[in-house]
This record gives sequence, structure tokens and C-alpha cells, in this order.
Amino acid sequence: MTMTKISLVIALLCAGNPISANVSLPKIFGDNMVLQRNVPVPVWGWADANEKIEVRFNHQVKTVKAGKDGKWLLYLDPENAGGPYTLIIKGKNLVQVNNVLVGEVWICSGQSNMEWTVGQSMNAKEEIEDADIPFIRHIKISKTISSLPNDDFASGTWEVCDSSTVADFTGLGYFFARRIYDELKIPVGLINASWGGTNIETWISREAFESSDEFKEMIAAMPRINLDSLSKLNVQASELRIEKLQSVKFKDLNADLFKEASFDDSKWPVLNQPQLWEQQSIGELDGVVWLRKTVNLSETDSKKNALLELSKIDDYDITYVNGIKVGNTNQWDAGRKYPIPSGFLKEGKNVIAIRVTDNGGGGGIYGDSSALRLTLDGSSVPLSGNWKFQVESVKKSTNENSLPSLCYNAMINPLIPFAFQGILWYQGESNAARAYQYRIAFPLMINDWRQKWGRPGMPFYFVQLATFNTAGNSNEGCSWAELREAQSLTLQLPNTGMCVTTDVGNPWDIHPVNKQEVGKRLAAIALNNLYDKEMICSGPAFRSMEINGNSIILSFDNTGSGLFTPDKYGYVKGFELAGSDSIFCFAKASILDNKVILSSEKVDNPVAVHFGWVGDASDCNLFNIEGFPAVPFRTDEWKTITRNEKYKIEKMQQKK
Repeated sequence: MTMTKISLVIALLCAGNPISANVSLPKIFGDNMVLQRNVPVPVWGWADANEKIEVRFNHQVKTVKAGKDGKWLLYLDPENAGGPYTLIIKGKNLVQVNNVLVGEVWICSGQSNMEWTVGQSMNAKEEIEDADIPFIRHIKISKTISSLPNDDFASGTWEVCDSSTVADFTGLGYFFARRIYDELKIPVGLINASWGGTNIETWISREAFESSDEFKEMIAAMPRINLDSLSKLNVQASELRIEKLQSVKFKDLNADLFKEASFDDSKWPVLNQPQLWEQQSIGELDGVVWLRKTVNLSETDSKKNALLELSKIDDYDITYVNGIKVGNTNQWDAGRKYPIPSGFLKEGKNVIAIRVTDNGGGGGIYGDSSALRLTLDGSSVPLSGNWKFQVESVKKSTNENSLPSLCYNAMINPLIPFAFQGILWYQGESNAARAYQYRIAFPLMINDWRQKWGRPGMPFYFVQLATFNTAGNSNEGCSWAELREAQSLTLQLPNTGMCVTTDVGNPWDIHPVNKQEVGKRLAAIALNNLYDKEMICSGPAFRSMEINGNSIILSFDNTGSGLFTPDKYGYVKGFELAGSDSIFCFAKASILDNKVILSSEKVDNPVAVHFGWVGDASDCNLFNIEGFPAVPFRTDEWKTITRNEKYKIEKMQQKK
């Protein structure tokens, strides 16, 4: 029988005997899961068109008929905390979900500090050994993207908390859940939908952007097509933008020569290093970029033992000096230190050339500027500042930050309408360069998710950016501080709560490992607001100021049992004052009658106050007696350096 006849027979058989679709559930329903207590519980899935579906759970039996498209949805009656139970779905086949608990479910989302695991957290060995708590469950949603909303996520499995599984749980989420469980003694489920390095725009739906005056023009540039087609358009748009920036077409580049000292890079544009290129003229780009720096050395220095230090490079580098390879590293967060053999350096001009490959997230040299240098027998030549650059190629695929809504479509939309209590959110580092616009983007996302679930009062608790040694201060402006301010302003939305972490960060590590205290503080908000466990759950927040001659008197909300500083002499740090000249100077600060009194010998007539207006705010030591740190703030908007920084995507023209 020919292949044509075989195909015809198969087609006729299928026409006479339709292939039936087994009843199936989305992947959020699985063994060891937790269902939300005290609310109607949606259960949904797919089957044959018009198929009768029966759902059994505990003592409940519910039925529903699938629609013409095969989709079905029903709601179980509210259940008290308890279990384990079995969830049974019966149609033409039977699906059984075992060891199901009912309790409190929280979605944990954001970027790397939410994704950071128990195994990476402080005292990990002890925490893991002491983690046999089977009433805590965790599911990690696989990190995937989509240009169109998906009905299900790619993969994910509910895990029972014990010493063999907990190392891979979200650290912040686990320490939150442990405190909730200790207080309530009911099951807690964690849905971990987080991705390191993601910006907030990837977590917002297209519909939300279209409803926003700030973003509707931006989203109009993104066509409604599948990811492969969209990736091709995105790459084409990026290549056109880069060619315009570099004034040369990719086909005319001769990258083999870029490492050579004799190559003429005089027409190349420049980047500031160390600083991720996403925050500069290159913008959002994954691919290969060359960086070049010329260093002039005397005859004496050229003969010294040399060490090339390049701080950190995201992701992978191959480094040359005068055309000769001196090292390479394939780890985005590792410091680079490359010895330069004798004879490589010369009197006069020496060229450092670095081929950087960035596969996602940030790209380029980043970290401490003092760690970007050429050391010569103990003396050093600073290498921070302008570097020449040339983009060799654009990665031929789309990453999670390339376009808006990609993570929302693949990792959040599939969860709708799953029932849960609230959201825990830790994100913002990737949006610091657009901090002012975060005032719009962050509330937009919160309202977007609330609208999608039909829950306008859905609890949303988030972590304010921790201490980190970023650029900027009160007199230069500081994007990191502006992002914290945008987060504080979001508290104007109802049923939100913010955890301040300036005191538990690490100035030299964007991933502070003390996730225990952060989880504990978020849990305090939830326990106070939702679970009838009345307690102080936040730190002092600026309320008002009174100018009294050359002093300013500050009043605060959320003082708890009273304002407090751990300084043994009573000195309160982190405050600055400025007069009408807008120049800020460090202020003397002390606590008196539950207020803070400020003065400065350099400011005769103060009119404005800053507190913690810097990336590294670890010196700030104002607390309430309950131990919650004060919220960083300012009373002016003089140097808002991110006001004009906007999220945008390249205009993509669909081919007809």
C-alpha cells in the first residue's frame, strides 16, 4: 500500500472514530499541593467537548460539563484548614491528586532575591537540617517566556518540606511560611514564580499596558504573534538600532581584528565601566560586545609585574592585552584577576580588549570601580571610566527582559484563577535606572494582577531594596534611592505592606543572605493584617517636619513603643540637611520626646531633609523599639535623576 493510501485510511478511521481527549488538569494541581482555605476553590482543566466532569474532594462532589472548546471550570465549597485529602477528577478517564492539604497559599514572585534559595541563605546547613515541616509545601514554576498568554506553565512539582527538599525552596518564602506555620499551625503552600534579573515590565500583562497612558504607546509597537516570529522581529529591530548607534553595518565588521593593539577604534562609541550596558546607550541587548581601553605606560612601568583586575563581568569574557589572550572566565558574578606575563606590556600605548558574551539579564563590567585597575608592583592604574565599545552580534533569540509581558504570559497567566491568600514580591534592582517610572509601573502591576483574579483587595506585600553600594548620593542624585521611594509611594494602594531591609543587606553583595529576617518581617505584616495576631509590623515612617530656626524637628508614624537607636551614645545616623542652595550636608540627629531633632553646622537655614538617600544605607540606625528600621525618605524632589528614563521597545515592522 502506498503512503498516500495509508494516510487516507488513517484519515477515514479518525473521521469515523474521533480521538477522545483525556480529562487533564493544569500543572498547578499535583500531588502534595495546598489549596486555599475559607474561599471557594476553583478547579479547572480540559476534556472532550461537552464531556461531563465529576470532581470529588473531602466530602464534596461537584459536576460540570465541558464547553465546546473542551474547557471546564467549577468551584468547590470553602474548606477549613486540614488534610491530607485526595482530589479526584472523573470523566472518560480518572485523574487523582494525592496528599492534598488545605491552608494558606502565597505566590512568591520577583527577581533574584526572591529566587534565592534556602541553600544559599545564611546558616544554610543548620536551616536545612531543621526543616522537617511536612505542612509546608513548595512548587517552583519553570522559567519560561511567551509572547502570548499561556493556559499552563511548562513544568513544576509540589514538594513536601524536609531536609532533602528545602534547599531549593525560595529562602524568603520559606522563612515567611515557617513563621506563619509556627503561629497558626496550619498548612502553608508557596508558589514560586520568580526569575533573577527580570524587570517589572515582563511581569505585567499586555491589557494593563494598553490601559495605561504611560505605556499604551509603547505596547502598541509589540505585535500579537508567537514568540519565534516575535524574536525574529526583535532581533532585526535591535540590529538596526545598534547599526545606527555604531554607524556601521554588522556585515562590514571585522571582529577578528578587534583584539589587536594596532586596530583603529577612534570611531567607536563609548561606555562607562563598571556599569551594566542596559543602563547606557547600548540598552537592552544580549549578544557579543567588544570593550577596548588604551593605557599609556612609561618604560619603567612596562617592565613591572602586572595584574589586570576587571571587577565582575556579566556573563563571559575573553580578555586580551596587546592582542594576546591573558584570561577568560565563564561566571557572571566572579571577580576577574589576570596576571600579565613579562613582555606583554610595552612603553607607550597598551590596549586591553575584552570580548564580552551576555546571554541574558545585565551585560558588561559591573561592581566596585576600585576593582577595575591595572596593578604594577603595588601601584595601580585606574581603568574605570570611558571604554570604547562595538557590538559584534545580537543574540538570535528573545530573553525574559527583551519585551514586555513575557514572564506574565508564561508564568502568571497560567495560574489564573487558582485560589491563594496573597502575593509576596521582591524585585526592583533591574528597574533602578527607570526608578521614577516605577512609581507608575509597580502599582500598575499590582492592580493588573488584582483585576485578573477579580480581587481588588488582594494582599500584596513587598520588600524594599536592601543596602547596596551603588553610585549616587543626595547631591549627585541616586537611582537606587529613587527606586526605594517609588516602592514607598506604592503603599498608597490598599492592602499593601512593605518590608524595609536597609539594616540587613550587604553593601558589596546585591544578594544579601539574611533571608530569615526578611521573611520574618513580611510574616509580621501578614500576621497583623490578615491573621488576627496584633503586633508592630513596620518601622518609623516620616509624617511631618517643623523648621525651628537652624533645626528641623521630625515626627513619625509607626513608632511602636517608641523611637530607638542602638548607638550607645544615642547618635542617629543617616540624616542630611540642605538649605535653599540644595546642597546636602550630614546632620546631627538625636531622639527627643519620640521625635528626631536635626541640625548641621554647615546649614544655617535648613529647608529639606534626606534620610538614607544613598544605595548603601547601612549606616542608618533609626528604629522603633520593636526593631523595625525607619523608611528612607526625602522632603524634596530637587535631583530626581531618573525622571526622564522610560521603558521602551524597538518599533517592529511585521513583514507582509
